[in-house]
Amino acid sequence: METVKVDILNPKARKLLKDLADLNLITIRDTTKSGFSEVLKKIRSKSDTVPSPEEIAGEVEVVRSRRTKT
Repeated sequence: METVKVDILNPKARKLLKDLADLNLITIRDTTKSGFSEVLKKIRSKSDTVPSPEEIAGEVEVVRSRRTKT
């Protein structure tokens, strides 16, 4: 299987692609959403507060200190 990204310039091209999909020659996937940004939105929606830069720096230092000890 080969994957290609196609920019559709003419609506007639979409119809042709749909016809090919109906014949089970190709599949069409919607890739307009960025997977990474969707994951970030989901994670952020579960958080009550945003961590401060100092809190982030503290976490980074904890992880770095654990790495140097092992």
